[in-house]
Amino acid sequence: MNAADIRPIDRSAQSQSVFDLFLIFVGANVVATTFQVGASLAASFSPAAALTLIAVGSVAGAALVAVLAPLGSRLRVPSIIAARPALGIRGAGLVAVVLYVSNFAWIALNNVIAASAAARALAGGSETGWAIGLGLLATAIVWGGPRIVALADRIAVPLMLLVAVALTVACLRASPSATGLPPAPMSWSRGLDVVVGYQVSWILMFGDYSRYTRSASGSLIAVFLALALTSAWMMPLGAVAAAAAGSSDPGAMMAAVGLGRSGAVLLTLATLTTNFVNIYMSSLAWKSLFPSARDASVIWTIGIVGAALSALPGVWLEQYTNFMIVLGGVLLPIGGILIAHYYIRPAPLDDSLIGALYDERGRFAGFRSAGIAAWAAGAVAFFAAGPVGGTLPSLVVSVVIYVMLRR
Repeated sequence: MNAADIRPIDRSAQSQSVFDLFLIFVGANVVATTFQVGASLAASFSPAAALTLIAVGSVAGAALVAVLAPLGSRLRVPSIIAARPALGIRGAGLVAVVLYVSNFAWIALNNVIAASAAARALAGGSETGWAIGLGLLATAIVWGGPRIVALADRIAVPLMLLVAVALTVACLRASPSATGLPPAPMSWSRGLDVVVGYQVSWILMFGDYSRYTRSASGSLIAVFLALALTSAWMMPLGAVAAAAAGSSDPGAMMAAVGLGRSGAVLLTLATLTTNFVNIYMSSLAWKSLFPSARDASVIWTIGIVGAALSALPGVWLEQYTNFMIVLGGVLLPIGGILIAHYYIRPAPLDDSLIGALYDERGRFAGFRSAGIAAWAAGAVAFFAAGPVGGTLPSLVVSVVIYVMLRR
C-alpha cells in the first residue's frame, strides 16, 4: 500500500488488527503535547479542578472522534474523502487546507517540546538540531508506508509506556515548587474547551487508519480507549510536573520531577509516533486536493517544512493554549456535521456512494450549502459562547443547522 493513498482500499486489504489501531492512536496521544495540555491548566486551576476538567474533557472529546471511526471501516476511504457528502468536494477541500496548515504547527510543537528536554538531558546539542533531526526521522518512517509505521509503533509504544510509568511514579513523588506558577486566570468552561479542543484535533484522523481495520465496532472501541485513557493519564502528569517546576517549559518540568533523561526519551519517542500521524494526515489532505502529486515529494515537503518551523520554539509554547481554542472552534462543528450526516437519517454506505466520492462532476461536486452553513454557524457559536464554554453550543448548533438545511 502507498504511504499517502487516498483511493478506497480493497476489503481484502483490511488486515490491520484492532490492537494495531489501538497502538497507533496510543502512539499518537502519548505525546509531548498531551503532557503540555495538563501543564497549561496548572496555573489556572487547583489540582482537583484540573483533574475534573481533564476527566470530563478527555472522555467527551474521545467519544466524538471514536463515534466516527466506524466510517473508516465501512467506507474504506480517508477522513477527508468521507467528509465530501456533507461538505461537497470543494467544501471538503477547505477542510483539507485547514488540516494541512494546522499540522505544520503540530509537527513543530512536538519537535520543540521534545528538543527542549533532549538538549537538556541527553547528549547535549542545540534544541534546533534535535528538533530538525526528529522531524526528518519521523518523515522517513512515514515515507515507508502504514506497515512501517505500525511496525515502528509496536516497538516504540511499549517502550514509551514503560517510561511513562516511571514518569507517573516520579510525578507522584514530586513536591510543588516553592515559588509556584505565575497566575494565568482561565474560566472552568474555557479550560474544558482547551481539553476537548485537544482531543478533537484528532477528529480528521477518524478514518485514515480505521479503514485498514475490518471491524467497525472494534474501531470505535480502539479509538475511544486509546484517546480517553492516554489523555486521562498524561494530562494530569503535565499539571503535576508544571507545579513542581514552577514552569511549563518541558525540560524544566522533567528535571523538576527527577526524570531528566528518561523523560527526554519519553518525549522523543512520543514526538516520533505522533508525527507519524501528523505527516500522514497532511499527506492525505494534500493528495485529496492534488491527486497526481507524488507521495515522496508530498511527505518530504511536509516533514521538512514542519522541522524548519521548529526553529521558532518560543512562539509555539507561548501560544499553545490559544492554538487549542482556535482548533476547537474550527474542528468541533465538522464533527457535529459528520455525525448528523452519517447517523441522523443516513444514506446507505454502499459501493455506489464510494464511487461518487471521487466524481468531481457528480452529485457531491462543488460545495454543499447545508454543510458549509452549519460549519460556519458552529464556529461562530463556539467563539460567541466563550464565557460559558463553546464545546456544547458548537456541537448543538452545527447538528441542528445541518439537519434543518439538509431537509
